[in-house]
Amino acid sequence: MLRTHTCGELTKKNVGEKVRLCGWVDTIREHGRLNFIDIRDRYGKTQIVLIGKHELKNEYVVCVHGTVNNRKTGTENKELSTGDVEVFADKIDIISKSKIPEIKVNENEATGDDIRMKYRFLDLRRPDMQRNIAFKAKVSQIARDFFIKNNFIEIETPILVKPTPEGARDYIVPSRVNPGTFYALPQSPQLYKQILMIAGFDRYFQFARCLRDEDLRADRQPEHTQMDLEMSFVESEDIMSFVEELYKYIFKEALGITLKDFARLTYKESMERYGTDKPDLRKNKDNPKEFAFCWVYDFPLFSYDKETKTWTPEHHMFTSPKKEHIQFLEKDPGKINGDLFDVVLNGTELGSGSIRINDPELQELVMKFIGMKKEEAHKKFGFLLDAYEYGGPVHGGMGLGFDRLVALMLGYNDIREVMAFPKNKSAQNPMDGSPSEVDDKQLKETHIILNLPKKKEKVTDGKEKVEDKKDKKIVKKK
Repeated sequence: MLRTHTCGELTKKNVGEKVRLCGWVDTIREHGRLNFIDIRDRYGKTQIVLIGKHELKNEYVVCVHGTVNNRKTGTENKELSTGDVEVFADKIDIISKSKIPEIKVNENEATGDDIRMKYRFLDLRRPDMQRNIAFKAKVSQIARDFFIKNNFIEIETPILVKPTPEGARDYIVPSRVNPGTFYALPQSPQLYKQILMIAGFDRYFQFARCLRDEDLRADRQPEHTQMDLEMSFVESEDIMSFVEELYKYIFKEALGITLKDFARLTYKESMERYGTDKPDLRKNKDNPKEFAFCWVYDFPLFSYDKETKTWTPEHHMFTSPKKEHIQFLEKDPGKINGDLFDVVLNGTELGSGSIRINDPELQELVMKFIGMKKEEAHKKFGFLLDAYEYGGPVHGGMGLGFDRLVALMLGYNDIREVMAFPKNKSAQNPMDGSPSEVDDKQLKETHIILNLPKKKEKVTDGKEKVEDKKDKKIVKKK
């Protein structure tokens, strides 16, 4: 190992030891021939004392060889875990040099989003971002511990899946070896986790990547992570109780906060009292040390689209209606409540769940009611309907927004603050340049022909220049 210790590890117990530290130059303070240099890694900072000339600049990566000494009385830095000691350098090796950073890495200074996204590798060095990403990893581990203690098994589901309508637009991926066919990237693991219940894995979870081609906002990205879970032989109360205990465990272990029991509101109560199905129940709404959770349940199973004059699922078509409401399916669908529930924190929906339909005849009936013919239903969802013919247990589950949860725990509304490499509001990554064009060879291999709109721009002679993106030819047009 190049280093014997991290930059957040040395204390008075190490005084007199020969050590090697590796990290980035954080600050340089020169007093004649005496130089005080802070070096930084993700564990903390250590002050280095160097006598004589040097070539160091901020953000250089270095390896320091030296001896640990006590700081002089009165010069200790109580804000640092290493603040009682310093390292007298015998030698400093420069591992790599750095240009002048476009972002002030050693300060949590406000910087424009475009700059932060373009130079994300610098932005991630900032103390706030280092803390956020480390905290997210901690919460992930805490949640996993709770799932495993409660007999859940972590199972991965596919990333390349069959395109199915689930409420948002799919990202699609062409298949090279099956010309003219496409995979979709999963909006959620919904169908696969239901298949797992039919397969006998009665308690499943995973930290699932979910991808949806939809308009962006502060708490929405093209891809996000959700804590996904499904349980067999349960009622809605069992799922809600488990998830409530999960959140209580996370907050206690990660923040030392004891959450109160979650408030419960029917959809009707929430709309009548607060005008929303995502009520903010905090006494003092001024996102960051008060956490008010609530459950909203008994949602309508369907909503009526006046433009198309059709009924559509309020959540998704696999949600079971309340047993006592099934009789209204064809007579009065507006009366049907679904056996579904949302968990809300400070006015933000963290997740939705439901008891699923496990009767293939009822599932086909719901699909027929929303305008999906039997042939279409089997074409899109035949693998699920077929599986139910072999005995499907009563089951239900939830998808819980993980990025949203961590952001709210840290006092943010924008989930990009807890994501390492998010997209901007145009679904682009300015750092790596995605999405980007692909070369003709890749298009040919996947049997894709582009039919792009022509891009027009003015030129100095008053004529329009038209760029044909397909063949890259530039022509002039009156």
